[in-house]
Amino acid sequence: MDPARLTEIPLFADLGRHELEALGRVTDEVDVREGEQLTDEGDFGHEFFAIADGEAEVRHGDDVVAELSAGDFFGEQALSGDARRNATVVATTPMTAVVMTRSAFHQMRRDHPAVCDRIEEAVRERGRQIENG
Repeated sequence: MDPARLTEIPLFADLGRHELEALGRVTDEVDVREGEQLTDEGDFGHEFFAIADGEAEVRHGDDVVAELSAGDFFGEQALSGDARRNATVVATTPMTAVVMTRSAFHQMRRDHPAVCDRIEEAVRERGRQIENG
């Protein structure tokens, strides 16, 4: 994946050139059709997604619990282990997403821990925002 494209996603924007190049080697940019389901609640997850363009909704059961857009991310629990997906995510517009597998994340953890630290800090920050309403 083009490292310059990664800088368009706030999660990765402040990484250095070397880190962006390494991240570009282990991520894929995928085009997603409107209506395509990216995750399925209850399934085991194996990848993490960051939205470059477009929108998606997060469903828990039959309820829409969140709307996502460019810069948002989801699926981070899949990076740390064999966790089941806690929600279904469906594209509500055509979208482009950056995808990182669990094995790629572990490779980055070994080779470029600052990248993984950045992702984990963003996940913690989002959790704090949710807790504080």
